[in-house]
Amino acid sequence: MEVGQLQRSFVEYMASLFREGFLDAQFSQLQQLQDDSNPDFVVEVVSLFFEDSERLLNDLTMALDQPNVDFKQVDAHVHQLKGSSSSVGAQRVKNCCVPFRNCCEEQNTETCLRCLQQIKQEYLLVKNKLQTLFELEQQIVAAGGAIPMVQ
Repeated sequence: MEVGQLQRSFVEYMASLFREGFLDAQFSQLQQLQDDSNPDFVVEVVSLFFEDSERLLNDLTMALDQPNVDFKQVDAHVHQLKGSSSSVGAQRVKNCCVPFRNCCEEQNTETCLRCLQQIKQEYLLVKNKLQTLFELEQQIVAAGGAIPMVQ
């Protein structure tokens, strides 16, 4: 695929991620912080988000699997996940955290488990979407092009 076509695909794909609510303005702000002195900034920050999220999702799974669920601990993990997803602009993951925190307040294990499944699903979706975006960026650079700035 030629550079211009890759760049158009990139712009269209980015627009779809915002239109479908996977990403919000925070992701755009992250991109604006990336420059020639730190060309991998966004990938590095998002990779940390992936690592952190997977650890938190595992912690949540284990915490909700206990015979006596510590809802304060579960809520603390959800609060952390909400913060990290918010910091990278993973809007749909962040939005799933609000009802999850309400379930913690109600101390309802079954509803918490449903919320956990929803968050896991949204996390995997945004992870796959961002990995596709980063692969597209790599293809553009490998073809000798520049990554288009999307507003």
